[in-house]
Amino acid sequence: MDLNSPLFDSIRIKPTCDDPKDGSKASPKGGRAGAKASASTTTEATCEAPGCTGAGLYRAPKGRKQEGQYYRFCIDHVRAYNAAYNYFDGMNDAAVEAYQKDAMVGHRPTWSMGVNAAAGTGADKKADKPEAERDWAYADPLGILRANGLGGSGRRQAAPEPQRPRHTAAVTKALDVMGLDENADTAAIKAQYKTLVKRFHPDANGGDRSFEERLRDIIRAHDVLRAAGMC
Repeated sequence: MDLNSPLFDSIRIKPTCDDPKDGSKASPKGGRAGAKASASTTTEATCEAPGCTGAGLYRAPKGRKQEGQYYRFCIDHVRAYNAAYNYFDGMNDAAVEAYQKDAMVGHRPTWSMGVNAAAGTGADKKADKPEAERDWAYADPLGILRANGLGGSGRRQAAPEPQRPRHTAAVTKALDVMGLDENADTAAIKAQYKTLVKRFHPDANGGDRSFEERLRDIIRAHDVLRAAGMC
């Protein structure tokens, strides 16, 4: 690579927020003044340690329940603060263990394999602990979790879905031929069979045999359902 190539002269870099504004680019003096103003803005923050007047150039997190908020310290005080910092300060051992366990899944509700969450059994009973008994809580500023019944003792229990019957492919096809769904019982199958036979039998259509193939399919479908013990 030729570092003296004229192509490098045409490269332009997008200015950052720390670069001087357009008004300060009129002259080199304006550029230096802008740099000085930026530096003075950075040094405006003072150390928040009591009695310290040093520049607060370093951020330190305020701690639990104040996530995203920071103190401003000088280098000496930020080192001392970090050495003594404890996110779990004020929490008992059980609360710390619960927090660390939930942190593994991003503090989202989970259930054990094979446990029906809608029935409220097994691990779901432990997860339904009221927030008032915890030393920590979910941050839900928009109320999305609460609107869906999550995050507290008032957790909404979804109604269990009815168990769908399992049929073979032949039985499913036979039900479809007869115009029935998979939940059809014996009485519904017999009633539908009688209705279809009367509708497509040649005697009911003035001797018209154009529906004879349809009638054969219905009879075969009924035989499959009867063989499966459904009627």
